[in-house]
Amino acid sequence: MEEYAVPILPSRDLDETLGFYARLGFEARGSWPEHGYLIVVRGSVELHFSRESDHDPLTTAASCYVNVRDADALYRAWDEIGVATDPATGSRLVAPVDTDYGMREFALVDGSGNLLRIGSSLSSDS
Repeated sequence: MEEYAVPILPSRDLDETLGFYARLGFEARGSWPEHGYLIVVRGSVELHFSRESDHDPLTTAASCYVNVRDADALYRAWDEIGVATDPATGSRLVAPVDTDYGMREFALVDGSGNLLRIGSSLSSDS
């Protein structure tokens, strides 16, 4: 089995979190409301969420990085679906940019304030 890490991100409301990510093509792998835990997957991306009802989405530092084959294509797909910009939670989708460290990246912030930085390599080796 290949080793990999899985982030455990806070969720103010697991049903809301599941709905947000389901719109973006994630599927529930497991949900245990009695334990305050949710797992969603999309391809090889797996995200875990732990319920933290008093979590403040505007002050959290929770984040993870997701490497993808084509950041522009994924951004376009999610932009077409639509991610609401919500000043109360910080939820938003931020357009891709080229970084000085060789990545093409965009950002997704969910309703619990979790930042997903999503990127693909600018080199032709990816």
